[in-house]
Amino acid sequence: MVRHIVMWKLKDRTEDGSKAENAAAIKAGLEGLVGKIDGLLKAEVMVGVPGGMDLCLYSEFSSMEALEGYKIHPLHKAVQALVHRSMEDRVACDGIID
Repeated sequence: MVRHIVMWKLKDRTEDGSKAENAAAIKAGLEGLVGKIDGLLKAEVMVGVPGGMDLCLYSEFSSMEALEGYKIHPLHKAVQALVHRSMEDRVACDGIID
C-alpha cells in the first residue's frame, strides 16, 4: 500500500471563488474520486490545517503503479486544474507501507 499526502496553502480568492469556496470544491472533488479511479482506496481532505496550510489530502493506493495512474487520470486532472488555479504553495510526500 502507498500513502500519498499533500498539503496546500490557497490564495484568498480566484476566478473560481473565495478560499473557503475553493477549499470545499477541492475537498469534494478529491474525495469523490474514490471508487472512480482504480487503486485509489481512500481519500480524506482536512480543511483548516494548522501551521499555515489550508488543506491536507491523506490518500491510500493499492500500489505505486496505482498512484502513478491516478496522477494522469482525467478525473484527477480535472480536480487538479482547480487546485493549481487556487494554490499558493504545495508540499507532498509518498510512502510505501508494508
